[in-house]
Amino acid sequence: MSTHAPATATQRLDVDGAIGIVTVAYPPVNALSRSMRQAIIDGISAAQAHPDVQAIVFICDGRTFLAGADITEFGKPPQAPSLYEAQDLIENSTKPVIAAIHGTSLGGGLEVALCCHYRVAVPSAKCGLPEVHLGLLPGAGGTQRLPRIVGAAKALDYITAGTHIPASECLASGLVDAVVPEGELRAGAVAFARQVLAEGRPLRKVRDSDDKVLPLRGKPELFAEFRKANAKRFRGFLAPEYNIRCIEAAVNLPFDEGKAVERKLFLELVGGIQSQAQRHAFFAERAAAKIPDVPDDTPTVKVASVGIIGAGTMGGGIAMCFANVGIPVTIVETAPAALDKGLAVVRKNYENTAKKGKLTTEQVEKRMGLLTGSVDMNSLAGCDLVIEAVFENMAIKKEIFARLDAICKPGAVLATNTSALDVNEIATAAASRPEAVVGMHFFSPANVMKLLEVVRGAKTSHTALATAMQIGKKIGKVAVVSGVCPGFIGNRMLRARGEQAQAMLMEGAMPWDIDRVLYDFGMPMGPFAMSDLAGLDIGWSKDTSKSSTVREVLCEMDRRGQKTGAGYYDYDEARNAKPSEVTRKIVLDFMAKAGKTARPISDDEILERTVYAMVNEAAKILEEGIALRASDIDTVYINGYGWPVYRGGPMFYADTVGPATVVEKLRAYGDRMGAGFSISPLLLKLAAEGRFFTR
Repeated sequence: MSTHAPATATQRLDVDGAIGIVTVAYPPVNALSRSMRQAIIDGISAAQAHPDVQAIVFICDGRTFLAGADITEFGKPPQAPSLYEAQDLIENSTKPVIAAIHGTSLGGGLEVALCCHYRVAVPSAKCGLPEVHLGLLPGAGGTQRLPRIVGAAKALDYITAGTHIPASECLASGLVDAVVPEGELRAGAVAFARQVLAEGRPLRKVRDSDDKVLPLRGKPELFAEFRKANAKRFRGFLAPEYNIRCIEAAVNLPFDEGKAVERKLFLELVGGIQSQAQRHAFFAERAAAKIPDVPDDTPTVKVASVGIIGAGTMGGGIAMCFANVGIPVTIVETAPAALDKGLAVVRKNYENTAKKGKLTTEQVEKRMGLLTGSVDMNSLAGCDLVIEAVFENMAIKKEIFARLDAICKPGAVLATNTSALDVNEIATAAASRPEAVVGMHFFSPANVMKLLEVVRGAKTSHTALATAMQIGKKIGKVAVVSGVCPGFIGNRMLRARGEQAQAMLMEGAMPWDIDRVLYDFGMPMGPFAMSDLAGLDIGWSKDTSKSSTVREVLCEMDRRGQKTGAGYYDYDEARNAKPSEVTRKIVLDFMAKAGKTARPISDDEILERTVYAMVNEAAKILEEGIALRASDIDTVYINGYGWPVYRGGPMFYADTVGPATVVEKLRAYGDRMGAGFSISPLLLKLAAEGRFFTR
């Protein structure tokens, strides 16, 4: 799907003997806008009317085949001609139409190609129906035609995952009829068209091909098993289930009836809140890359080599991010043993990936070959970007940056992976170049998590900021700019949620009660399960522990989370959690000491106090200019904290319930929110004026 909307699409007809070549273009990605739909109709109609043309090659100029629907048209009154009109014209052509595919043929683009009688592609081409990622289903016959050509089982996999299918797999599955040499698409498609004519091949319509669906008719087992196998992956989402129902219709109903089911379910999704949320997330992620005061032509540092200080969990994961895209990395540790251990963990991670068939042995060795270990910080002298990833200790970080200031070459970008500390203070240690210092907060595990908070210090230069954003994109991260404050965007909001969770723990809600509510909301886990996973002893010291909190007591009992078999929860050998009577007793003892009596706490209260506290803190973050946009906050939470994308992020969710409702509820809870709690003036203003964060 595309968001681009240039003025007018173009089309032309070239005649090569008996072959008419219809070429359409709508730069840069050939989105199926009204203008493009008209161009397709005009081009195909001209070829059909031409007396010399016996077969038609349909091809696109530019870097790709049809990129799919123009997402900017969603929610607007339909404009003629419809995509259905273009499809019907192609499918019912009295002359064979051959789609010539390069780049990508996605969404509506593939749905058009499936109406052609034949399809050829170059080896680099990819096809797919990715609508599920926007909370939608293919609405132009894709759910009905694809099962008829690749079978229901493959269609279920492709459509519910939104897979981009490589040309080789398209050929093997029958989705394309031929793969022609790279760079020879036009000539190869014309040759294929001549072959169709020479062999007298039929005007094959995918819609009439039932041989791959008929054997499954009246046999629901495939669908029942698929739902069961993917229940965890589809949890909370409507679109995968709706896509499954459509494919069931393709199997069990005639084409036109199945298409009617598809249309009905498409309209339900496109008008529903989940698709609105997912479309918001789509646009939000793209907006996050734009920094209003940093011009697009800002010079950046070409990052040809990276240095990383620290070979622990974070440092090793960050190193993998760069090795994965072919950038050499020098990893510095203080001692050979720590260095060897860190590199061994990286190798093990790569080898585990290889065991799953996602990497070859050769690829593992190539990536490991890009990693150089050192115990000498001077080895970072030639690096273009250096990332510090050591303990969250300000004194240690400042010492490191003072040394980097002396060692690193002029123009190098110096980054800190701190998750909460003051980037401005860290930058003072690089006395001769504070403008080169920027925060690059990766999320754990760094080689997996998509979010990168790029923290802009008071003196961070446009070049350093733009470089961090650019390299973040190169290594596959979603980069979001944050200003400097404790915890930046994500962890600052998480702290607000944690305060409410801890408060309710002392009011009668047990950890598993709170976790269950947030899990049912769509989060991957609640705060207490998260703490157990990370380790309760992070930041805890036996020497300074005073049994003053539930967490401290648990740590003193060696209940430090999953790794010790117990934390807030009890764990079996497979790390399955169950509520702990030990924890319950500790909580009740703390309440008794404080003179508190447990009260019933509803699921609504748990959800509202935790989530609305986050919204309130986010509003303060916006007021302070820490986040550039409300949508940036949503991007942070979706990509870094597992916020369910079908709820659009905390700010979009606040808009769905209404800022006025959020304020009303926060006021109703009053003193329960805590002595230091205050409602954001921005939130109050939006509520009073009937306005919203994201629209």
